[in-house]
Amino acid sequence: MSGMRFTIFQDSRKGSRKVNQDRIAYIYSRDSLLMVLADGMGGHNGGEIAAQIAVRLFAERFQQEAQPVLPNPFEFLHDTMRRIHTALGSYARQFSLVETPRTTCVATVVQSGYAYWAHAGDSRLYLFRQGELLAMTKDHSKVQYLMDRGLITEEEAAVHPERNRIYSCLGGVIDPVIDLSRRTTLNNNDVILICSDGFWGPMPTKNIIENLYAAPLLQAAPNMMREAQKRGGSEGDNLSTIIMRWDTSRVDDSETTETSSLSPGEFSSTQLQETVNLGEAKKEKDISALSDNEIERAIAEIQDTIRKFRR
Repeated sequence: MSGMRFTIFQDSRKGSRKVNQDRIAYIYSRDSLLMVLADGMGGHNGGEIAAQIAVRLFAERFQQEAQPVLPNPFEFLHDTMRRIHTALGSYARQFSLVETPRTTCVATVVQSGYAYWAHAGDSRLYLFRQGELLAMTKDHSKVQYLMDRGLITEEEAAVHPERNRIYSCLGGVIDPVIDLSRRTTLNNNDVILICSDGFWGPMPTKNIIENLYAAPLLQAAPNMMREAQKRGGSEGDNLSTIIMRWDTSRVDDSETTETSSLSPGEFSSTQLQETVNLGEAKKEKDISALSDNEIERAIAEIQDTIRKFRR
């Protein structure tokens, strides 16, 4: 019988920042799962606009193409990120923005027992197997460059004064570097974790592993979020993660999602965050000059941009 079995957790927090510019979502058909995370960059509301467009465009294109699987997951991942990059530039030109909204992005597709992923920027994917790190993305950042050359350690990178400098993002002035993984077989109990730098920055890989395997996933995951937020302290960034444990066994587990009941063309998804919580940003005086009507118009403009680039 077709279908998938997995356990999944997601959470996103503001940390010590006024506004959360991270966006996350997962959505699945009977035989394919998409997880996506975007970490908006820049001041005011530009970052959350970029992250929202990225996540929604991924989700809407997935619903169009996963029937019930994607014909070519790598092509889907790369093409969607390119569309997001183009859409953000178009949005900025159409509304005469001084700066184009920008975002990092990491996305992964799981289907037919394989995982495929892509990223731009320093939002990460980790793949763990039996308590060991099997694979992870490589940040498009200055500190990653320094680590690759053995000039700084992972712990030093976490507190490096230029740790936020990245050379690839969606919506930037130059075309993004988009890295694709290899097609990777998933074994029973493998764990895929995607996260923003507000999560991995305070949590070295060894600490992630220690916490991840200290308890069942749906207990360990919120504990990890609390630990990462605590470690971030008063300067802590927005922090977000989606964590999925792959299950091929038929063990009765109330935590496990089973997709075999979905019909072809049917999808299940998390409740995506509202299209940019500009009302919250206004209260925090980031965009205090906007009226309620202008906020509504901004939301409509974002939705219009997504519609133009999803096909």
